[in-house]
Amino acid sequence: MQIVLTQPRGFCAGVTRAIEIVERAIELHGTPVYVFHEIVHNPWVVDDLRLRGAVFVNDLAEVPTDAVLVFSAHGVSNAVVAQADRLGLLTIDATCPLVSKVHLQAQRFVRQGHTLLMIGHAGHEEVVGTMGRVDAPVHLVSVVADVAHLDVPAHTPLAYVTQTTLSLDDTREIIAALKARFPRIVGPEVDGICYATQNRQIAVRRLAAQVDLVLVVGARNSSNSNRLREVAERCGVPAHLVQDEHDLKAEWLLGAPRVGVTAGASTPEVLVQRVVDALQSHTAGERLPIVHLAGAREDVSFRLPPGLTAPNTAALAHG
Repeated sequence: MQIVLTQPRGFCAGVTRAIEIVERAIELHGTPVYVFHEIVHNPWVVDDLRLRGAVFVNDLAEVPTDAVLVFSAHGVSNAVVAQADRLGLLTIDATCPLVSKVHLQAQRFVRQGHTLLMIGHAGHEEVVGTMGRVDAPVHLVSVVADVAHLDVPAHTPLAYVTQTTLSLDDTREIIAALKARFPRIVGPEVDGICYATQNRQIAVRRLAAQVDLVLVVGARNSSNSNRLREVAERCGVPAHLVQDEHDLKAEWLLGAPRVGVTAGASTPEVLVQRVVDALQSHTAGERLPIVHLAGAREDVSFRLPPGLTAPNTAALAHG
């Protein structure tokens, strides 16, 4: 048996930035610091920050007046921003800059007079936030079949944007269907899917070609992690999403001499190592060889919001 690890895997720049924003907010303002929704989709990360003093809420009514509130990496709607202002909250925006880029694209298309389509998953925080960033109706397209059911008048100027964590293959199919029905539609092709999502999907395709089983370490509600599992399955390899080592099942390993391991963009490396250690424990003391596949090098980093590095931010915030 052999363990094969992909590269890249785990945290992307947007996730690293979002977690650091919460950590810095706690350092500067003290506890509690409130966070609207999970800062990123990973329970280990959320629980760790909760132990440090972060309080995660899904309704701003749960946040005391004048408290510090962090918007999650997935972004929020204009309505949420306005409500936070009415409540007098000190807000810090941890929206991934690549999600913010999609917000700007959507707003630009609407200003130009286009009717906007959003390619994404219904109910996902990023989709809700993006659709709520424009003051116009937005049509949601989640699967190819939705294209035929779009109720859009003929000759309507159309544009689309995409959720950043989608499957490349699924998104290409949806865009092709949109162009077939609406030849003049404009949009970013698959460029709206973030670099980290693309890199990890390309890496898992290469991984699937060399292993008998793929394990994706990631949260069950993580869009990009679920897409990695789907990509591996499309390559004809059994694949399972595991949140940590406790989700492993011994029967998966039967007849799988080469096990591939990757991780979603919101998964800390410590969980990957726990899964690897658990795999090692199935060998009755024999140490399994670990192969590290080469992959895209990622050196992307994003700046923190203004004020988070200033030594007097907390004093200013509290007068």
